[in-house]
Amino acid sequence: MTVAIAAPPLGPLLHDLVRNHRPRRETGSVPANIPFLADVPFNKFGIAVATTSGQVFSSGDADVPFSIQSISKVFTLAMALQGDTTGRLWSRVLREPSGTPFNSLVQLEAEHGIPRNPFINAGALVVTDHLMEGTYDAAAWVLRFLTAQAGISGPYIDEAAAASELSGSSRNLALAHFLKDFGNLKRPAEAVVENYVRHCSIMMTCVELAKAGLFLAGEGRGTAGPVLSPSDAKRVGSIMLTCGMYDAAGEFAYRVGLPGKSGVGGGILVIVPGECSICVWSPRLDGKGNSLAGTAALADLSDRTGWSVF
Repeated sequence: MTVAIAAPPLGPLLHDLVRNHRPRRETGSVPANIPFLADVPFNKFGIAVATTSGQVFSSGDADVPFSIQSISKVFTLAMALQGDTTGRLWSRVLREPSGTPFNSLVQLEAEHGIPRNPFINAGALVVTDHLMEGTYDAAAWVLRFLTAQAGISGPYIDEAAAASELSGSSRNLALAHFLKDFGNLKRPAEAVVENYVRHCSIMMTCVELAKAGLFLAGEGRGTAGPVLSPSDAKRVGSIMLTCGMYDAAGEFAYRVGLPGKSGVGGGILVIVPGECSICVWSPRLDGKGNSLAGTAALADLSDRTGWSVF
């Protein structure tokens, strides 16, 4: 991995990325089943970098909160691994790319209720169910975890948005009932889906998310101290690389070359092992559910810094 954190200087580079990649016209889409995401102006664009040396660089709308959606799955996985010394979680969810849409019912039925990975919806429901062994309100636990890692009290659950999203969660409920029928869900399906939707409805800024993800760049140590073992941090990064961008993980690895996890709120969290955590946000999505402008900006950033795991 070639790293050039000081050349070009990150501050001016991020400002340049905002100038070049902030959307100038309304392209792409937003999820039809999450109406409130359509209210976000199409030209919002923010980017932040938190380094393992303690510096934070940002530009654009990096201090504007947005719905993190599936980015929360990185953190629920990390939390599940914290207390799973026997590897029990991995008997319930695999670590393979799905090759199908993130909310596929067909694959789950064909594979007897074992989701392909923790980042598709079925896998995240299993991880949420695992967290609910410790507390019925797993979403509040995720919020506390993110707040501690970000080092600021800014993150919050948008309960109104969560209620709206929950009313359109028929497919997630179907996935949960499939999992329940196969014996891979221990709590009631409705309760698991509610917790899942609520932790996806956490609002954070690019700066907060970059700081919260820093433990994945720092061999498991974040701003609030140790989170994961170096081995587990490395493995979460590997799943981000192979599974983190829905069924466009290969294209993202080709263009950007770094572990990433996207959310349909338009955010993307990216890890440069040993160096930094990056969060970019722009709300309009491509056909796979990933931020159009965010992906383009990260490809540009990777080219201009030499950051890559390849």
